[in-house]
Amino acid sequence: MKFSLSWLKDHLDTEATLNDILDALNRIGLEVEGVEDKAKDLAAYRIAHIISAEQHPNADRLRVCSVDTGEGAPIQVVCGASNARAGLKTVFAPPGTYIPGKDITISVGSIRGVESCGMMCSPEELDLPGDSDGIFELPDDAPVGTPYAIWAGLDDPVIDIAVTPNRADALGVAGVARDLAAAGLGRIISSAIMPVKGEGKTPVNVVRAFAEGDEKLNPAFALRLVRGVKNDPSPEWLQKRLTSIGLRPINALVDITNYVTFDRGRPLHVFDAGKVKGDLVIRRAKAGEELLALDGKTYKLSENNIIIADDNGPESLAGIMGGEHSGCDENTTDVLIEAALWDALTIARTGREHSIITDARYRFERGVDPAFMLAGIELATKLVLELTGGTPCEVTLAGEIPDTTRVIAFPWNEVKRLTGLDVPVMEARATLTALGFTVSGDGEVVDVTPPSWRADIEGKADLVEEVLRITGIDNVTSTPLPRLIPGIGKSVLTLQQKRTRLARRLFASRGLVEAITWSFVSKADAETFGGGDARLALANPIAADLSDMRPSLLPGLVRAAQRNADRGLGDVALFEVGQVFADNTPEGQTTSAVSLRRGTARMQGAGRHWDGAVKNVDVFDAKADAFALLTALGIATAGIQIVPGGPAWYHPGRSATLQFGPKNIIGAFGELHPKVLQALDVKGPLTVAEITLDRLPAPKDRPTKARPKLALSDFQPLSRDFAFVVDASVQAGEIIKAIQSAERALLSDVSIFDIYEGAGVEAGKKSVAVAVTLQPTTKTLTDTEIDAITQRIVENVTKKTGASLRG
Repeated sequence: MKFSLSWLKDHLDTEATLNDILDALNRIGLEVEGVEDKAKDLAAYRIAHIISAEQHPNADRLRVCSVDTGEGAPIQVVCGASNARAGLKTVFAPPGTYIPGKDITISVGSIRGVESCGMMCSPEELDLPGDSDGIFELPDDAPVGTPYAIWAGLDDPVIDIAVTPNRADALGVAGVARDLAAAGLGRIISSAIMPVKGEGKTPVNVVRAFAEGDEKLNPAFALRLVRGVKNDPSPEWLQKRLTSIGLRPINALVDITNYVTFDRGRPLHVFDAGKVKGDLVIRRAKAGEELLALDGKTYKLSENNIIIADDNGPESLAGIMGGEHSGCDENTTDVLIEAALWDALTIARTGREHSIITDARYRFERGVDPAFMLAGIELATKLVLELTGGTPCEVTLAGEIPDTTRVIAFPWNEVKRLTGLDVPVMEARATLTALGFTVSGDGEVVDVTPPSWRADIEGKADLVEEVLRITGIDNVTSTPLPRLIPGIGKSVLTLQQKRTRLARRLFASRGLVEAITWSFVSKADAETFGGGDARLALANPIAADLSDMRPSLLPGLVRAAQRNADRGLGDVALFEVGQVFADNTPEGQTTSAVSLRRGTARMQGAGRHWDGAVKNVDVFDAKADAFALLTALGIATAGIQIVPGGPAWYHPGRSATLQFGPKNIIGAFGELHPKVLQALDVKGPLTVAEITLDRLPAPKDRPTKARPKLALSDFQPLSRDFAFVVDASVQAGEIIKAIQSAERALLSDVSIFDIYEGAGVEAGKKSVAVAVTLQPTTKTLTDTEIDAITQRIVENVTKKTGASLRG
């Protein structure tokens, strides 16, 4: 939101300096993003008089000028402008001046052998609008030696503030002035807007053609005809106002609507009444209709768009942009002035659908003051009559302006309770009153009625915020928060927070790079990865491919990996720890930790190497990531069941599900299904591991004894190899679990080193070779003890898997 200092002072009587105003704006929550002060930036430029202009001896297109700058004797300047001539008043820059339009700093120099001591400038070189074919041509009475910026009226700083989405009232200069007056920087001087008497009824009817329930899309629509206008260029004061904030003056009628938009935060539109045929109908667009808009582009409309149409068809995209056909130009003699109320969400969706950003859309989608709708059309009428003449008709009002009156019971002690500030009741009351609130009652609890322009005020906390920002948030005393858990050094992190941090560190230590992807995915991606619940579809998505809350971290990570591959980084290892959503309940929101490896991005490094053949990632790399994470989180992996196959998006033969019993599934790992890769337009090989941190069991809070086997033993470990013959359907993990349960005290490691099917092994069977390591802790084992352990292992494996020792 931009405005000039003089514009602000149209509404605020103040003696405050520019710096005082800037400080106050920042203090009350209207953050200053920048200040453009042309008088300061162009201080070095002076009005000068060319005394003579002679042909350059060594160049046909250059002239050697004698220039009176108002300071001492005339100086010599070489100039290449075609309009440089004796007697001309122009703008001069002395040596050492920075030229913004050319991004150079000039100095004394020699041009084709002739000394030049400065530069005569064009508007373009000063970053100003105007004819840039030659240097400035100023009137004969322009005072030589006077700073050009001051003479040209550029000594009016332009302030640019950031307005948060809830503060639609600050999108008009009058609203900003109101806040500054409440903050003590002056008093409001905006004059009341008086109705303009009309002569006869506006002949154009307004029809709101909505289906039942759609009336909210356009609660009210006001229209007024003004006959006999003369649509010349707007006066200089209005053009300066608009150009100062970056708008291009067009003609008086259009400039008036832009002025009211920024002055009062009230967007308007004008139709050339001579081009409107029949009634104005406000309705939903029909599929296939098109609108040639004022920006010269043709937009294909949808049924989600609200339009203003006549017998010719669509004339305006409601609340966003008018049509070229009914636009006002220099030939306009009768004008229809429109002021309306539109549904904010519909305006936002339509603007996003067509990628149109206008000042009107920006205000309507944040909510305009409904009570100012008629006042806005009266103000526009007054300006039209002043600047273009004409005879107004009466205002036609279709629909009904909604009553937004609401009363909030407000205890004064809420200010102290929520902010810690002890603001006197009279001061708090004065603040709210100055901001336009109506305060009724004299007790400890009063009734506060927000003004019509503050739709964002919904409860007591909002009123406290208003008192706080005007009183000054810098007055709040900084008080350290008490420790949640007494004692120095004790952690205040929850188990989930600890696990989230540990997961990130573990994955990073394994060579993966953290990625942070969108929490939203397309509906197609959501359905591919088990989502697509209608409750998780966003009401107002920021883009069509970000329409649903993500059911998994995989869509974002997989697409990120492919984007890296498209840019030549195919061997990539990524991870993410973040929230996923199964439904719209708190229980449906969980935290997931996911690793992804692509190409040859294995744990030991990616790419070709002289020491061995290149091997792509496979399911075991994903398994290693999953179990490394579980181990780092302190989860006893011995009790985890590894069930072949994963969710539908995994390769059925190269994936597995991790679970503690059938009901507590904690994750999965493996390769993605080829159909999923095809649907996402992604090339493999690609492996992933997913762990749902919320489903991991909490550590048992009980004292434990240190286990000697965790320390380095003084006794020699010993290994025994077993070859079991089992049915081919038996999982090797079942054999390992059976061995582990047979000997818990001395067993330190179990590993499978061979699986064989073929000659010598019965059909339908397989041989699984297992290495078992025993670690004595108190004494060396005797042969009898070793044989007893061996026997228990064989018996337990035979009992639980049906295996037999291979002969």
